Order: sequence, then C-alpha cells, then structure tokens
Amino acid sequence: MLFILTIPLLFHVCNCFLLVDQTPRNITKQLTVSNGGTFGTWGLKQFCPDGEFAIGYDIKVESYQYTGDDTSLNAIRLICSDIKGSPSAEKPVTSAVGDWGDWQGRATCNQRPGVNLFLKAFSLQVEPPQGSGDDTAVNWAKFQCRDMEGNTPLEELNKLPGHGQFGSFGNWSDSCTTGSAICGMRTLVEAFQSDGDDTALNDAIFYCCQEA
Repeated sequence: MLFILTIPLLFHVCNCFLLVDQTPRNITKQLTVSNGGTFGTWGLKQFCPDGEFAIGYDIKVESYQYTGDDTSLNAIRLICSDIKGSPSAEKPVTSAVGDWGDWQGRATCNQRPGVNLFLKAFSLQVEPPQGSGDDTAVNWAKFQCRDMEGNTPLEELNKLPGHGQFGSFGNWSDSCTTGSAICGMRTLVEAFQSDGDDTALNDAIFYCCQEA
C-alpha cells in the first residue's frame, strides 16, 4: 500500500519541477552585455505569455546605504503586453530577485496611435569588483524601444533618475531583429553573503521572440 501511494507523489513533484524552467516561444536571439558581474547563480528563464512581448520594465533598487553594505540593483521585471500594446493585457515577468530594496515603478515605451513599441535591446550600469572594498555589481538598467518591424528609430527607455550610485553603463546589447522583440529574461543574482559584502544582481540575459 505504501508503494502505491508513493509513486503518484513522486511523479507529481517531478512534473512541477520540469514545468518551471521550460523554454517556450520561438526564440530568435539571446541578448547579452559584456560588462556583467560574475557573482551568484543564474535564476530560471521566464517568459511573457504566448503572443506577448515586453513594452516596459521595473527595477528593484536598494537606496544608498552610506556607511553600510550597498547592493544597488536587486532585480529587473519585464512588463509584457499583447502585440497591440494594450494596457489590459499587461503582465509582469521576472527571474531571480535579490533580497534588498524596493520596486521603483514601471517605465514603458512611448506608445503612439498606430505605432506599438517594444523592448529591443538593453544596457547595464555595473561597478567592477572592488577588491577589499564594497562590491555592488549592477546598479541600473535601461532599454531601447522600437516597433516590431524596425520602421521607427530606437528610443531609449530609462527609469528616472537614470543611473545608480556606482559604476558606469557599458555598451548596448545587440538588438532584436525585424519581426521580433524581447519576450523573456534570466538574471544572475548573488544570495546573502555571511561576510557582509552582498552584490545581489550581477548580470542579465534577455530573449527575443518572433512575432508569429
């Protein structure tokens, strides 16, 4: 009797685990930057629902700690919407999240009548390793918006004030190709460090998906 009860339970747990980090959608490109940090563990790949793409983002930031340990940027969250950019369709998507700070409020592409803009590329403000000093890794993130077909110029989308306390912005990532936009993400986040020097978010990957 014990054997009969155990088998369904194991099957159920295994099924749930497999469903967490699957890679749906038609991914056309993986976007990366060269200045990301190296501490931490990569979180799960997370995607907008089928048929939806990122029209904006939010960031979780710990404010400057003065004499304390700074972590700065702790997480990035994509704001997904349908191909028309409808507010009623919006859904948030995030990967690994650091323990500190507060969400700053969303920033979205400047939608215009008949022109729907989506996230196409990104850049990170990163402080390099400080040796015996306080490491913070990623401090801020910004994106570029463009229409799906690439008919409009790239527009920078940067949540005010537009920068963190430490480090500098690196180069922009590649851009999603014609007919695609950012649809998913994965983040590298360092967990709590008992030695007192926490960095939280260190790097990010974003995925482009084809419109159809």
